[in-house]
Amino acid sequence: MATQRRQSPSDHRNAPHGTGGTTPASRSHEEKSPNEGEGSRSAARDYNQRTQRFIHEGRVDRSAEEAKHAVESGERDKLEEAERIGRGHKRS
Repeated sequence: MATQRRQSPSDHRNAPHGTGGTTPASRSHEEKSPNEGEGSRSAARDYNQRTQRFIHEGRVDRSAEEAKHAVESGERDKLEEAERIGRGHKRS
């Protein structure tokens, strides 16, 4: 009498044709997509590098002064209008 072996969820020998026994998680290591999806590591790394460069180049104080001047001058109305418009946009 032959005994029948139980398949484990990771057993790929009897996987449906065309899948090669790979799961979406294991395929992500095999196939590198240029689209990283939500939470893009390369975008986060780029943002962090540019932010550090901005700080180390001493541009924070100058930018803060420019922003202060803009808010205290006639630009304030334009800035508030732009903010109102931006907040009114629906996010999908």
